[in-house]
Amino acid sequence: MNRKVANTKAAPPEVQAVLSDTRWDAIVRRDRQADGTFFYSVRSTGVFCRPGCSSRTPRPENVRFHANAQDAIRAGFRPCQRCKPDQNANPSTEAIASICRAIESAIAAGDSIPQLEALARQAGLSQFHLHRQFRAATGLTPRQYANACRSKQMLKHLKGSATVTESIYETGFSSSSRFYQAAANTLGMTPTQFRKGGQDTDITYAVGPSTLGMILVARSPRGICAILMGDDAETLIDDLKQRFPQASLVPGDAVFSETLEKIVALTEQPRSNRIDLPLDICGTAFQQRVWQALQAIPAGETASYAEIAQRIGNPRSVRAVAQACASNALAVAIPCHRVVKSDGALSGYRWGVERKKELLRREQLSH
Repeated sequence: MNRKVANTKAAPPEVQAVLSDTRWDAIVRRDRQADGTFFYSVRSTGVFCRPGCSSRTPRPENVRFHANAQDAIRAGFRPCQRCKPDQNANPSTEAIASICRAIESAIAAGDSIPQLEALARQAGLSQFHLHRQFRAATGLTPRQYANACRSKQMLKHLKGSATVTESIYETGFSSSSRFYQAAANTLGMTPTQFRKGGQDTDITYAVGPSTLGMILVARSPRGICAILMGDDAETLIDDLKQRFPQASLVPGDAVFSETLEKIVALTEQPRSNRIDLPLDICGTAFQQRVWQALQAIPAGETASYAEIAQRIGNPRSVRAVAQACASNALAVAIPCHRVVKSDGALSGYRWGVERKKELLRREQLSH
């Protein structure tokens, strides 16, 4: 073990940062179970390695961490000839894939979700390392992955089953309350209403002008379910109909118009990071994690897609983060306009890059 920098407090800040990082402990312990979760380069030798590499422990002042092998190569480092980090970067990839298949098989058979202890035993990993590596590989915990698989099964069985009760049985939920809670988060309506294509669900909406164009606000029984922006009211209403094809679209009354006015006011003079209204946020577990991260970005600030991927614990999911942003139906409330490219440039925005640019300008002026 390298003991040359024993007094952490006396070390330079960059060395303190390395020594206090859990990844440094993995390097010192040559933890092979951490292989694939990150890579490290050594400035004095010009090479990069896996955490479990058997080479001599480097001095911390020479160490730099990398999310993947490509990052290390782009930074000018060459792969170590001992651990060959550029080849089969994660030896546990097949183990994680087998865990995914085990979860999928259990859900498809209507069985209960396998316990983490059993999954770890199957993968030959500790529960801690399975949890960490599974999340690094998929962007979800094993439990979240299982719930996502169960949601897919729920959609399938709701469309084909004769009754909701059959769907509860076929998808393996331990109780009807858990089934209905999962349905609410995934569907945004009751299972019975979903089986009828949204029939008997009232969606109240209103459309009004703003300096950014027309804005449509819609509310389901659970909360605001859509905030759409565009050039004309007819197109926005058609978009809402496509989202809720069998629902009853009800034009809002004078009271609901106040809700629309709140949203319009927020786009005109943004002062707050959050909308003080109940939201009906429906999406996959991954999408909801991304959207929660977006809501944590302060008004007047931005974050890159890569930074969001890092914040949700899956640095390799940059493209999936971008797709989750594009799936957002709650403009401003879930501020996907605050996400930019790594170089700070504005990227695509489902309601137009010019609107994105203007929203950011207004937020920055108000803070």
